[in-house]
Amino acid sequence: MVENRPLADVITHLVLVLGVIAIALPIWITFVAASHDEIRMSQAPLPLWPGDQLWVNLKQTLFGEGLSGTETAPVWLMLLNSLSMALMISLGKIAISLLSAFAIVYFKFPFRMTCFWMIFITLMLPVEVRILPTFEVVANLGMLNSYWGLSIPLIASATATFMFRQVFLTVPDEMLESARIDGAGPMRFFWDILLPLSRTNIAALFVILFIFGWNQYLWPLLITTDTSMTTIVMSIKQMLEAAEQSPQWNIIMMTALLAMIPPIFVVISMQKLFVQGLTETDK
Repeated sequence: MVENRPLADVITHLVLVLGVIAIALPIWITFVAASHDEIRMSQAPLPLWPGDQLWVNLKQTLFGEGLSGTETAPVWLMLLNSLSMALMISLGKIAISLLSAFAIVYFKFPFRMTCFWMIFITLMLPVEVRILPTFEVVANLGMLNSYWGLSIPLIASATATFMFRQVFLTVPDEMLESARIDGAGPMRFFWDILLPLSRTNIAALFVILFIFGWNQYLWPLLITTDTSMTTIVMSIKQMLEAAEQSPQWNIIMMTALLAMIPPIFVVISMQKLFVQGLTETDK
């Protein structure tokens, strides 16, 4: 029997409300700052309610020259660069991890588990540790200032490989035998059976990997010298540095607001599959 404790319920709800406020307050301040003009944002106290300059700032930020005093690409181009990099990283990681997990689970070859553990050990070698040799390889291949250079060095994922391996191990052996009896080859079994069974896991990983690719800062900063390849996360940092001379906080906050939209859209549109992929254990 569960006891009814009104005081505990009030405290629990109060903690949850405070948590929501702590998370939502910075987003609200960003939205408010993006809706005022430059003069109002330079006055004290700072506004706490939206202004009437939201669409003006949006047009100036997205299609104008952006923040004066900075040498960055147009914001719409930076959003396109970030979107291309995030999609290439997330889709590439998923494709490679699916195939590698499929090979490890369903093919018998020498040193199979050794290969798996070598992949798994790479979790201890993040990009920051191997950034110099990776940069040298990318430079020698002529992939600086390109989408390939932004995405390919980050495209392998030991975590996704491990996750898909665990998913494939839950598939009954009888299903594989039935596919063989029906004359299905390995790739037919992969496309028609394993991929549909992994749909929710793919969706959950896509959300996580998309946000990972979208938030990349160090690697794009290192390999891009052409302003046309600047990503949106890089531009926000450059705008903040330039703000000491020309503080146009309305443009900076509008850029930050635009940078939130694609990850939020991906999470909301795939929320159901995302939750199922993280909680589902039975196939």
